[in-house]
Amino acid sequence: MIRLTEFSPGAGCGCKISPAQLETILQSGATQLKIPALLVGNDSRDDAAVFDLGNGTAVISTTDFFTPIVDDPFEFGRIAAVNAISDVYAMGGRPLMAIAILGWPLDKLSTDIGQQVVEGGRQACASAGIVIAGGHSIDISDPIFGLAVTGQVAISNLKRNDTARAGCRLYLTKAIGVGIITTAEKRNIVHPEHRKLALESMNTLNSIGSELAALPGVTAMTDVTGFGLLGHLLEMCNGSKVNARLRFGDVPLIPGVQQYVEQDSFPGGTRRNWGSYGHQVLLPEVSPEEQERMRNILCDPQTSGGLLVAVQPEAEAQFLELTRTYGLDLKALGELEPADNGSIYVRVDI
Repeated sequence: MIRLTEFSPGAGCGCKISPAQLETILQSGATQLKIPALLVGNDSRDDAAVFDLGNGTAVISTTDFFTPIVDDPFEFGRIAAVNAISDVYAMGGRPLMAIAILGWPLDKLSTDIGQQVVEGGRQACASAGIVIAGGHSIDISDPIFGLAVTGQVAISNLKRNDTARAGCRLYLTKAIGVGIITTAEKRNIVHPEHRKLALESMNTLNSIGSELAALPGVTAMTDVTGFGLLGHLLEMCNGSKVNARLRFGDVPLIPGVQQYVEQDSFPGGTRRNWGSYGHQVLLPEVSPEEQERMRNILCDPQTSGGLLVAVQPEAEAQFLELTRTYGLDLKALGELEPADNGSIYVRVDI
């Protein structure tokens, strides 16, 4: 039996270039063209680009692809597609169509397996009410799959990651630990039930984002993927010029995460993430071993992770009422605070 993860130098969103390395790559000395209709571009490090259509709505454009995170080709395709579509939901929009991106090692893997990957992507798109309307493929050394997704949003409902406000409560719509559990699967130490829960999480669309966007009390939103919870929270803090206080004990975890961390089961992207932004994180004064455990969980690269949402306190009841209709029982995991001295950080409490 072919194990697709054997062809993954970095599985899922764990293969993303680290935040620090990406910062270097994106630097440019050239004068940037200013386009007023471009509401969200590369400068804000948001989930997708947004372009004003001039009629009160905007088009959302995003792309995401990666190497296999699971061995089953159909599941790989479905997860990759759900992950790519998530960026549209994170901006508060609704997807319209997708274009497939496929890299396939024809000398290593049959086209039949590639067909199953694309079919998984088609099913995920159908669940979101869209189709794969085209795409591009290449013969390459390792398999990759993903989508370029086009969406639409009412500009009044557009949610960015750099518009959070001090005093907002922080919520996360999915438990974290996907990178840890899928690494345990690659090492053949994962419990079937934990694997099942991770798959269910990665295959769940973040469609709730389109409805959360209509709530005025939701000030900012982003999805948690390859940079881990801390990384995407820091993107929100840096863009919004606020600090955050995170309660580690209130961070939702997929069952089994703690035991796999104790077995040193975590992806390489975890350490790359901490190396990029650890200087902006204040950990509690606990033992070095406990601090390392916290880092390995909070920096864990997520694939098709949940939405990190900043909610004003007076809007919490309405927010929680909506999330309950999606079967979610959420608890605030932290708050945003003023950055009085201009230094941006996340403080982690026990």
